[in-house]
This record gives sequence, structure tokens and C-alpha cells, in this order.
Amino acid sequence: MSDGPNAPGFFIVFEGGEGAGKSTQAAALTDALVARGHRVTRTREPGGTPAAEAIRAILLDPAHEGLDDRAEALLFAAARGDHAQRVIRPALLRGDVVVCDRFMDSSIAYQGVARGLGTQTVADLSLWATGGLLPDLTVVLDVDPQIGLARVASPDRLEAEPLEWHRRVREGFIEIARRAPHRYLVLDAGRPPEDLATEVAVVVDGLLA
Repeated sequence: MSDGPNAPGFFIVFEGGEGAGKSTQAAALTDALVARGHRVTRTREPGGTPAAEAIRAILLDPAHEGLDDRAEALLFAAARGDHAQRVIRPALLRGDVVVCDRFMDSSIAYQGVARGLGTQTVADLSLWATGGLLPDLTVVLDVDPQIGLARVASPDRLEAEPLEWHRRVREGFIEIARRAPHRYLVLDAGRPPEDLATEVAVVVDGLLA
């Protein structure tokens, strides 16, 4: 049980650029926590609710290339607001460990930094949309964008952005983690997935103890 801001539950987010292995690590941590007897809600962003999944389809569809940057940020925030209020908060109130693939730091890195909309502006938008919800722990899987993008078979609208844009995204994540090291665990996503999963599980076990 957490004695942090999301008590009685605990909120864990996996962040990182494209091809970093977030979904793989979220699944591995979920399995490890369930095996230890924890009740877990695993979810993702954008998505997690019917409305948020519909917004996801719009955001990632290559047919919407050229979508206005501010409109993009607002759509991510709208999906996150519905997700937070209908899935994440209820799970935390039940005492679940919530494991989420992406959350507000993705918006800060992608729209705030890479799109140039401003980190504080985008952070404030997400905080307003979610009522101030923050993760207890964010695991940043750091990978060279050239390596990560090579793992992507069929690029979506964001994955298809130029390499330099993805490099700015990476820099955004590293800077976010640097500013609040007590809430972040930054790992080299080039390491074997099983080694990463073990390290994450050890850290989470310590926080949940």
C-alpha cells in the first residue's frame, strides 16, 4: 500500500520514445506484481476508455498528417482526462497498482518540447485535464531514436516524424527526469528486456513494501 499522493493505490508509468519497449516492460511488471499477490490495472495512453481510444485513432492515423500542433495537444489532454477520471482514479481508490504505458510526460516531451509548445503550458494542460494526477513512479526507457524507430514495422503518424524530431523527444524525457529524480527511474532500453524487467520489479517491490 502506498503512503504517497495516490494512496491507497500506487501509480506507475512507463515512458520513452518509439520502440523503447514500454509495452513489453508494462506487461512484464504486471505479471510480476500479480504473481506477488497485487491487484493490478494495466492500461495505456492515449486510450483506456472508448472515447480515449477513438481519440487515439485520430491522433495516430497517418491520414491526419498536418494536424495542428495545438489541436494535437488538446486531443491528448482530452483523452487523458477521460482516462484519468474513468479508469486510473477509480483503480487507485480501490487500492490497485496502476501500470500505464505513457502519461503526461509524453505530452510534455512530444508536444511541449518537440512541437515547441512549451513544457509548462503542456504540463498545465494535462494537470488541469486530470485534476492534478501524477504518477508515484515513472520509468523512462531511454533509447537512441535511430535504434528505436528501426524496431517499428508500420509507422503511425507520430512515428513517421523525422529523426531529428524524435531526438528532441528523447532530450525532453531526459530533462523531465533530471528535474525530479525522486519520481523517475531512467534505464538504458538497449539492455536485454529481461534485465530491465528484473530491475524495475526490484525497485517497485521496494516502493510497495
